[in-house]
Amino acid sequence: MSFVIQTTDMDLGDTPIENIFINDFMPMADGTYVKVYLLGYKYAMDKDENISLNNLTIAKHLDIPLTDVLNAWDFWENKGIIKKHKKENNNEYDYSVEFLNLKQLYINNNYRVVSSHDKTEKPNTYSCSVKDLVEANNIPGIQDMFNTINDIIRRTLAPNEKMKILEWIQNYNMNPDIIIKAYFYSVEKKGKRNVQYVGGIIRNWYDMNITNIEALEEHYKSKEESFYKYERIMKSLGFKNRLLSEGEMKVINKWFDKWKFTLEVVLKACENTKNISNPNVNYIDKILEAWYDKGISSVDDIEKLDRPSSNNSKNFISKPASSKNNGSKKVHTKFHNFEQRTSSYSAEDLEKVARNIRKKHTNR
Repeated sequence: MSFVIQTTDMDLGDTPIENIFINDFMPMADGTYVKVYLLGYKYAMDKDENISLNNLTIAKHLDIPLTDVLNAWDFWENKGIIKKHKKENNNEYDYSVEFLNLKQLYINNNYRVVSSHDKTEKPNTYSCSVKDLVEANNIPGIQDMFNTINDIIRRTLAPNEKMKILEWIQNYNMNPDIIIKAYFYSVEKKGKRNVQYVGGIIRNWYDMNITNIEALEEHYKSKEESFYKYERIMKSLGFKNRLLSEGEMKVINKWFDKWKFTLEVVLKACENTKNISNPNVNYIDKILEAWYDKGISSVDDIEKLDRPSSNNSKNFISKPASSKNNGSKKVHTKFHNFEQRTSSYSAEDLEKVARNIRKKHTNR
């Protein structure tokens, strides 16, 4: 594959964008923030003093709310690639934006001047070598990380991608679990598998002081509520880094959006899979369907359901259907000892099974 630029006979103007922005900063940002940066950068390059520009101009040009423009400049200032300069009118929303030279920033942040007396001075960032990669591949934890990422992106990591990952670990003080989560988030939430995009996520997390699993879970809980729910549910089912299918997401969303269950209730249903050989989202869906039909909406309701009483048998357990062939003799084979597939159970049957599992767990 190749990319070719067509030439034109008329010069209508160009806006040169630094590759550092495209490679390092653009992947980490919301699309609206990128639009605001690019349009503002174009205005800065025009240098036409006769044109009066402000944040409202950008909002109208992009057809977005003014708050989005203001949030975009806050985001880019936090990343250290622009500076806001307030004007004398003391209006906090009226300011000029200075676009910093990204090449110079890169040089300042990654290199130091080497004096004639110190020829051994090195850049203050780690750069992975082929030798480092070979040595890292012999470390079980690193090897497991690479294998897990291969499963997530559905292909084998290229050597240069592995080297980039090792650089993240060193330069951002990230452990392998966080790198795995970054790839998982990138594929699950954004549908992106390229190393540049994941690198943007890593840098973004680093800026927010997210360098361990505990900090990441707190971030998910406060900022990525739906993704946090997916993570907790899959973890409860024993699937640590397995991607959810689109169908599974729809089923899980139904539990919260339509049936209005809390995460606590859903996780309670997931507990019922501890003795199941092949737990899955559809199994939990059947249990929750039975609870929804009975008006169960809290953990207290579930505990009432588990209490042995004569009322429970009347209110919550439907009587088994009578057999039409009561007089006929049933033939049993060795295959009757195996459990039926989940699809052969009704929601009522699965709810009974779940209750028995909870009782056994309580008795222990």
